Amino acid sequence: MVRFGIIGTNNITKTMLHAAEQVEGFELCAIYSRTTSKAEEFANQYNVHHTYTSLEELAKSKAIDAVYIASPNSFHVEQSVLMMDHGKHVLCEKPFASNSSEVQTMIDAAKRNSVTLMEAMKTTFLPNFQQIQQNMKRIGTIRRYAVQFSKYSSRYDAYRRGEVLNAFNPKFSNGSLMDLGIYGLYPMITLFGEPNNVRANAVMLSSGVDGEGSVVAIYSEMEAVVSHSKISTSYAPCEIQGEDGTIVFNHMGEPTEVKVHWRDGSTEDITVKTPLPPMAYEVQEFVSLVQKGEQESSVNTWERSLETSHVMEEARRQFGLVYEADQK
Repeated sequence: MVRFGIIGTNNITKTMLHAAEQVEGFELCAIYSRTTSKAEEFANQYNVHHTYTSLEELAKSKAIDAVYIASPNSFHVEQSVLMMDHGKHVLCEKPFASNSSEVQTMIDAAKRNSVTLMEAMKTTFLPNFQQIQQNMKRIGTIRRYAVQFSKYSSRYDAYRRGEVLNAFNPKFSNGSLMDLGIYGLYPMITLFGEPNNVRANAVMLSSGVDGEGSVVAIYSEMEAVVSHSKISTSYAPCEIQGEDGTIVFNHMGEPTEVKVHWRDGSTEDITVKTPLPPMAYEVQEFVSLVQKGEQESSVNTWERSLETSHVMEEARRQFGLVYEADQK
């Protein structure tokens, strides 16, 4: 049994915990929150007996083996390193950190302490993403990867009323690219590796973060176009276009429908059933790594996290988004 503590009492944490109920070997044992009332409220909801308002006390706790971190992006590196320096394994939400320097700092801490560290990018573990991977060789030479993740944020309503919440505050290393664009970029790196060149553009909001944008990644024989938005919603499908056929799937974050459209006009449904909640697969991988004593996932590798961060850094440089973490 891997005993978990959590940092971040938000909706994504609730989604993860619901999924983790289906994972053998996962046990929730501790809650961290900045306030006692919030920690106790969350703990009562999940029948947890250990609550903390001090990160140092959580790191030193004998009640946990691992920590799931779902705090604002700018806190990831500091919190992850603190936990790993106290021997705790870390499953950290995407994006891993504010920039590649911080990602490397986290990797160095994992190596130094011989603990497991993994970025919580769920897409790459999903059965239908694996179907996409396995069928790519059938569609001939790939010429284009065209994906999007555009979802109107509920927090944008507050922004339009003049209230800047964390999701649109550059202090927390947020914005459309980091929060949603990564869903297209990380799988791109998984499928094709780091690109030769990047071109990026974004619509900047007055708060200093990108509301929406696009990244064009150039490879030797193809291009990848990743669109993202937190201020509008897209209903368009995603595609991987080959010379002999095109793989079309319905959603970048959670593909549940996958078809191959062949050049002769015929189609083939290659969708497979997904018996577990989407986030269960990443938790399953992480728990297995900890139980086996392995530090790094062979799917969500440290190198892929670094390469994805490189692409996002270059994209941000091109449209002029600089975080406080970049200036340290």
